[in-house]
Amino acid sequence: MLWTSALKLKERLQDGRMLLLDGAMGTELQKYDPAESDYPGGRAGFNDGLCITHPEWVRAVHRSYLEAGADCITTNTFGSNVMKLDEYGLGADTKKINEDAARLARGVADSFDSEKYVIGSMGPSGYLPSIVHRPEEEVSLDAVEDAFYRQAVGLVRGGVDGLVLETSVDLVELKTAIRAARRADRNIPVIANITLAQAGRMLLGTPVEAVYTTVCGMGIDAFGINCSTGPLEMENCIRWLSDAGNAGHPVLVVPNAGIPDMAKNNGEYPLQAGEMSEILEDMLGKYPNIGVIGGCCGTTPEHIRMLRSVIDKHEGRAVRVQAMR
Repeated sequence: MLWTSALKLKERLQDGRMLLLDGAMGTELQKYDPAESDYPGGRAGFNDGLCITHPEWVRAVHRSYLEAGADCITTNTFGSNVMKLDEYGLGADTKKINEDAARLARGVADSFDSEKYVIGSMGPSGYLPSIVHRPEEEVSLDAVEDAFYRQAVGLVRGGVDGLVLETSVDLVELKTAIRAARRADRNIPVIANITLAQAGRMLLGTPVEAVYTTVCGMGIDAFGINCSTGPLEMENCIRWLSDAGNAGHPVLVVPNAGIPDMAKNNGEYPLQAGEMSEILEDMLGKYPNIGVIGGCCGTTPEHIRMLRSVIDKHEGRAVRVQAMR
């Protein structure tokens, strides 16, 4: 059964009104300075596991983005597919972990008077099906699909309004994840995001044109680029996606707060909220197919607050999307 708010999200993605996603989860959680003992099993760095041990931290991050003006929050489940969870001995609990994380986010979203959406985050499996592996390392596509399917089922059960396949680095894996999401719920909105190197290609060299052309007919509701770089480095790809001849879906732009400077604090993100919002505002003026914006690594509630003001200035701007034939 599709939730009422999921139907509304699907309509929002189709009716041309802009949507604002949240910002980074991982860098915000690190501000709590978690010790090894704060993670399940003492596995430091397992940010998704903080939904289990410190749900109050995750809840606070969700709330901070909604209070900043985000329309949507994404669940803290980026690495919660079974292939990743197996590394922490939690693979058997995949559906429950995702369901609980979705319910946590749902509870925060539903505490607001205005309509807020919860989108289930599904990151890469960690396996690259497009490359040749040694026989003992091979994983079947059925197993990869099952990993995403179990995660999607848990998220849907927990009440998400949509699913985002984010930071995708392998075209074959992205296609597999889309099929899994559609198996879990054939009607729920699905957003397909890829991440690109500065050269404008995925990790294995696939250009954005090839990715979009391949997946645009697989039942996705939006397509875009997240993580990768800062917004300026994405612009050539955004320009192509926003061309009238290619615009079958609203385009999503969710950059990092610039390219981190590894010489500063083990990777300081340089783009402050005001500068990033100015760049994205300029993009909105040039590329009318942009329908969703937000922030990835290094972005904060202040970045989202500034992006809210950008969207509000463009209120009434219709997103131009050409129907797919």
